[in-house]
Amino acid sequence: MSNDAAPRILICRMNSLGDTVLTMPIACALREHFPQAHLVWVVEENSAALIRHHRALDDVIQLKHRWSVSLSSIRTTARMLRTHRFDVMVDCEGTARAALLGWLAAIRQRIGFSKRHSTLLNRCFNNEQVTPVFDHLTDRSLELLIPLGIHSPKVRWHLPIPATARVWATSWIRNSPIPKLAILNPGNELNSKRWDPRNFAKLACHLRAAYHYRSIIYWSTEEERAFGNRIVEQSDNSASLAPHTDLQHLAALLEQSDLLISGGTEPLHIAVALGTPTINLHATTTNRMCDTYRQLTLQPPGDHGRSAQVRGLRLRTGSNRKTLTSLAISFEQVCDAVAEIDSKQRLLSAS
Repeated sequence: MSNDAAPRILICRMNSLGDTVLTMPIACALREHFPQAHLVWVVEENSAALIRHHRALDDVIQLKHRWSVSLSSIRTTARMLRTHRFDVMVDCEGTARAALLGWLAAIRQRIGFSKRHSTLLNRCFNNEQVTPVFDHLTDRSLELLIPLGIHSPKVRWHLPIPATARVWATSWIRNSPIPKLAILNPGNELNSKRWDPRNFAKLACHLRAAYHYRSIIYWSTEEERAFGNRIVEQSDNSASLAPHTDLQHLAALLEQSDLLISGGTEPLHIAVALGTPTINLHATTTNRMCDTYRQLTLQPPGDHGRSAQVRGLRLRTGSNRKTLTSLAISFEQVCDAVAEIDSKQRLLSAS
């Protein structure tokens, strides 16, 4: 397919907000290679907010979460998809229902993963399989574009942020007398699996004293808000509670922040897409393929699965069988990671 072709392409990544962000570079690569293409992304409603209005896309098809549970809704979905007359589907999900969409829509070329990254039914519905070389979701998803003549494209995100959200974030940050902003996100795990509030409070104090950071505590549920208030109370005025935000306003805040330290995955992926330096406290190693892309992921002392390989700022591990928690990560490890990021930023500023 030549670069001046105008194929009608459907990108399929329906569920998981984090995975949707991780596969966003596919849209950028397709738009760069086929500037005349009609690009559409099919997504379920819980992940639609961050992909809508993406500059590389012509349209977003939003499906209800349970679109595949009844025959009538499947028929309705099939009729709707066929009106678009797609030529190609790029299936980044690897599930049976994802490939079913392409088959229902009568798309001629349906590209998906081979055995390791897809289900049997997925491979039955898709008619072209790619065996990826890379493990990480972002890299191996881009390999799905090889049958379309796209090899090793640059990884770009272009995460869409509404102008109103940017204006709000700029105004909110300007109200602080301290220009450097760190966002601390304890995460949404049970209290038994995440850092004690005293550790986060101590970290906020360290960030202020050593690097002149103002720290805010991000939260999304009432339980997380209560946890954040406990951090603020113990932080000696080094931390404050972040305002309640939706995904677009969180992205706008992250875009203008200097550092994110997070025990939750979704803010991490958004921050990486925006180029904000991040430290991943989410120490669950059950799925390293969906880890934060090329960013620093801390592992507890004694994790013998760790290799010495460093890719960007992300420490890679060879183990995917252990389930670890943020409790096993020491305060000193986090301080060392902050120092590493600060050192790299100083070198970049000096160059």
